[in-house]
Amino acid sequence: MSDMVPSLPFPMHPKMHGDQAPAFTAKEDEEERRHIQKVQNAFQYYRRYAYLRVNKTEDYLNSLSIEDQRLLSKYRKHLNNVRRCIDGNQSVIREILRDRVLYPTGDGDADIELEEAPDHVRHGDMDQTNFLVDAHDDDDDDVIADDVEPLKILKAQSTLKLIARDWSAECAVEREQSYKPIIDSIEEYYKPSDYALNEIKILVPGAGLGRLTYELACRGYACEGNEFSYFMLIASNFVLNLCDYENKHVLYPWVHQYVNNMRRADQVASVRFPDVCPVRNPPKGNIEMAAGDFLEVYKTPDAYNCVATCFFIDCANNVIDFIRTIYKILVPGGIWVNLGPLLYHYSDINGQNSIEPTYEDLIIIMESVGFDILSSRSGIRTKYAQNPLSMKQSEYQSLFWVCRKPPNNYEQPNQRQQRQQQREEEDQRPNNEPPDLIVNQSNENDLDFETEAKQT
Repeated sequence: MSDMVPSLPFPMHPKMHGDQAPAFTAKEDEEERRHIQKVQNAFQYYRRYAYLRVNKTEDYLNSLSIEDQRLLSKYRKHLNNVRRCIDGNQSVIREILRDRVLYPTGDGDADIELEEAPDHVRHGDMDQTNFLVDAHDDDDDDVIADDVEPLKILKAQSTLKLIARDWSAECAVEREQSYKPIIDSIEEYYKPSDYALNEIKILVPGAGLGRLTYELACRGYACEGNEFSYFMLIASNFVLNLCDYENKHVLYPWVHQYVNNMRRADQVASVRFPDVCPVRNPPKGNIEMAAGDFLEVYKTPDAYNCVATCFFIDCANNVIDFIRTIYKILVPGGIWVNLGPLLYHYSDINGQNSIEPTYEDLIIIMESVGFDILSSRSGIRTKYAQNPLSMKQSEYQSLFWVCRKPPNNYEQPNQRQQRQQQREEEDQRPNNEPPDLIVNQSNENDLDFETEAKQT
């Protein structure tokens, strides 16, 4: 698909490991296109199924006594405002799908089917309410289906909230909670004064809407975002490549929150995006977004100087697979910076296997795989796609760590102590000859920030 988008400033393409490419058949390519089409269909169904929730409330309102309806007259007008906001969101969705540069289709939308969606569940999906679909709604949308799996519509709704999280001024504080510790640690380790930043390759798995990837590239690093979800890829492609000026679009990300509202205006509050226009403010460093499953795509050893994960590692059935892969693809001396909770998305998903190691288990796993834990903290207060006006404010006490894949000449502290003891013993021998091998000691200047990990 990369040959379809040569004019885009920030390329987006499926990415395959070299071993996968020969086996990628035309049939599998067609399956991929069908999957993208299904994601587009879920976006197109957005307004129809959002209306069902409003209609249900309005039907009940109409069944109340005349006196109760009189008391709720302003609330009735509010429901009409909710519909207008849903219409506004649908207009944005039409813009997102309009050019289809990344995902062209040739047959229009006449015969649309919406089958099972991927089972990947995001943090933003967890607080949504499932609903069933009435296939015989009288809405005049172009597409009709007998039923739709609720998770697909929830993913479309969550994508709108994540656009607000990553690309609106209203969510700047939330972004700073999650992204600033990661960016600061990378800049501290790979200082602009010490490195040619365009040669420092950073991978951001689970890149979502692409803001962290963009921010790192703006600082001069060569940054690659990886994303499995085409909901995220379609939306991030729109923001990164097709929004041609700041705050061009209006979105109503909280319109689906019917509870915990202080004021009617809070549910229909708008945000504008993007607060920064990547097209007009291209980053100093290279940036690209790659589609594909992290474990399937990234198998080349010693490929990246840094892996930055934010709200990502708990998206695995087996988190050890993620940790081993991150270790493998880092160059010796490269770092892994992580921030996020341990929600473990597959923990209660029917038909999915899952392990849920605790933080102390993860420390053991990371050290056993080979990582040096340079810095580790808990209790980092972070929110994820939260409505700042809601009476309910949920936040995580997130984990944060910086790990290093040891350099090739690196020795563990106990190994250095043993070698020093051997040297002292050799120095005491008569006629001691110079050693045949000079072992480089680790350079204290390699790491300027405080090491908080316990020494083994």
